[in-house]
Amino acid sequence: MDADTAALHRVLYDLKRVYQFRDRDRICCHDISVTQSWALEALERDGPLTLNELAAELYLEKSTASRVVDALERKGYVSRTRHPEDGRALLLKTTSSGARLRGSIEKDILAQERRLLSEFDPQVRGSMIRLIGRLADAAASGLVSRGGRCCSIDEQAG
Repeated sequence: MDADTAALHRVLYDLKRVYQFRDRDRICCHDISVTQSWALEALERDGPLTLNELAAELYLEKSTASRVVDALERKGYVSRTRHPEDGRALLLKTTSSGARLRGSIEKDILAQERRLLSEFDPQVRGSMIRLIGRLADAAASGLVSRGGRCCSIDEQAG
């Protein structure tokens, strides 16, 4: 591993650990799991979605995504309706209480992001956001998902 690759790995590892703890700390006090929160976010952003679409968005197997949705539905945060074009499929969408919960979680997380950004001057913030966005796009473009069972970075890409 060259020095830049090793340094990037270390920084991303540290950042991921902090954010995993932060997400768990901020989200679980709302009585849902981090994965359930991600599902609500995906449904708010891209919904309504089929279960297969949601599973792909979350990089989960369909059975795992189904359990996530079942829990959210029991809590009244997600509803299922028949797909208008495919009677066999169901569409998932957030309920009004699910949207309120997602908004509350997002408010908590954004307050923390605001505090973090306040430590940097505006020019650095903009550059940092653009660079992290480019890094996220590059990582996502090389991600090969195999239904949540195994994900790998395609070394042939780009």
